[in-house]
Formats: sequence, C-alpha cells, structure tokens
Amino acid sequence: MASQLKITVNGLVHGVEATPDTPLLYVLRSELDLRGPRFGCGLAQCGACSVLLNGKEIRSCVTPVASVTGKQVTTLEGLPAFWANKRSAPTPSSTLHPVQQAWIDVQVPQCGYCQNGMIIQAVDLLSTISQPTDMQIRTALNGHLCRCGSHMRIIRAVKQAAVVMAKGGA
Repeated sequence: MASQLKITVNGLVHGVEATPDTPLLYVLRSELDLRGPRFGCGLAQCGACSVLLNGKEIRSCVTPVASVTGKQVTTLEGLPAFWANKRSAPTPSSTLHPVQQAWIDVQVPQCGYCQNGMIIQAVDLLSTISQPTDMQIRTALNGHLCRCGSHMRIIRAVKQAAVVMAKGGA
C-alpha cells in the first residue's frame, strides 16, 4: 500500500507516493523525473543508479525509499548546489561541480551510461581523499562498470577535479 513519504532530494523536500520498500531509484526517476541515476542491473553491481546519501555514495536501485527519510539525497543534477554548500560560497545554479566540469574537459564519456555512477563515486572519493593516487581512484571506482573502456580518461578527470577542488574553485 502506497504511503505519503517526505524525502529531501537536491536540497528540496518532496512528498512522494510509494510503498516504503520501493527502490529509491524508481521514485527519483518516475516521481521526481530525475534522469541522472539510471537503471542498470537492479542488483547494486553496476553503479549506474548511484546517488549520494548524506554525502556518501549508495546504490539507489536497492535502497528502500523509506530508508532515506530525514536524510539528504544528492543526484547528478544536484551536484552543483552540493559543491556550493561544501564551499560555503553561493554559485550560480548553472555552475557545474568540478568533477562534472572535468568530465567535459577531458571528454570522458563514450556511450555515457555509466557516467552518473562514476561521477557520484568520484565526488564521494574526493570528499575523503583530496589528492588520490591512480590506485586509490581505481579502487574507489572498482564497483562501477564501464563497457566502453574510458577508464584512463576517468582517472585523468578525477585528478583534474582534485586540483580544482583543492584550490577551492569551480
């Protein structure tokens, strides 16, 4: 039986109609019309559905929507505001998170399907390790599947974002 739940996504509180065990991914895509997180495997093995929950990467395809009430969910679409809040400096809503900008600068995506998860995981990684090594980046992204083979560009993009973030810039 569907319930009225309140969840906070990208800084806004939303009332959603879902059973408590409905996967968060379904609510994000179907009720909130967000397209960053994607359905990949439905088993938390590919990372396409990744979002940040209180700043840490989770797989939304296996996370019950009821478990995120009272917590902050950040999707790919919400990363610019997430970055502005981390810096305590307002930025225009069109400003990209440094990881998103690095992805564009380095021209990472090929098909792009995995990019949501890769970017979300990179943001999580850079929140704990400001200047990660290649091995730390590879280890952090280990559970995110990319069939196109853009891994070397992903590593370059994460390192570029790390430099920008260390300087506090956008």
